[in-house]
Amino acid sequence: MTEIDVEVAHAPERLRYEARVGGSVVGFAEYILATDLIVFTHTEVDPAFEGKGVGAAIARFALDDVRDTSQRKVMPLCPFIKGWIGRHPEYISLVKRVPASTAKD
Repeated sequence: MTEIDVEVAHAPERLRYEARVGGSVVGFAEYILATDLIVFTHTEVDPAFEGKGVGAAIARFALDDVRDTSQRKVMPLCPFIKGWIGRHPEYISLVKRVPASTAKD
């Protein structure tokens, strides 16, 4: 993997976290906010920057930000964020647990 200088910031007015390289947006993770939940819906990285740690930088920054600045839990609908959390168990406590169904067959 090639090391690059990635800067990640929260862009709440756009409901996403953005990664920048040289001032240009090269990736982002979009979300939807609920009262006690942040739902990550989509993560995208410019193909020229894939495999260079941009997605991981976004995931780590976003999840750290949620943990440090809110009482919200995370629902990772985005496959990238979900997979990243699965590889980093220290973030599993942020994931909203859905109770088992009480519906009868």
